[in-house]
Amino acid sequence: MKQLPMLLLCIAMTNLVANGQENRVKEGKAVYAANCAICHTVNGGSALGPDFNIVSYTRTKEQVAAYAKDPYSHYKAFGYSANAMPTLPLEDQEFKDVADYIDSLQPFKKWMIKKKH
Repeated sequence: MKQLPMLLLCIAMTNLVANGQENRVKEGKAVYAANCAICHTVNGGSALGPDFNIVSYTRTKEQVAAYAKDPYSHYKAFGYSANAMPTLPLEDQEFKDVADYIDSLQPFKKWMIKKKH
């Protein structure tokens, strides 16, 4: 009987985390629309920068946030010969939010990565 309150607490905490993540993705989508969409698509198409669906397969959200925050310091490590991305005047949380949004574009990403091995 003592396990039931603990189980309910775990379920409530899981829901809070999931809701928080959903909010971060929504915030990230807004950051994308306001700052990134002019150069990056999310479902194919022609743009100056890479499509974010492809980015979501090839980069972690931590890598995306770091690159977006300081592209001049990271472009070589990402395999680019030059950098065309401007430095964006965003807050740290906005970089994390847009990285969460990009990461969310491929909901089966983790499953597909596991299938490769």
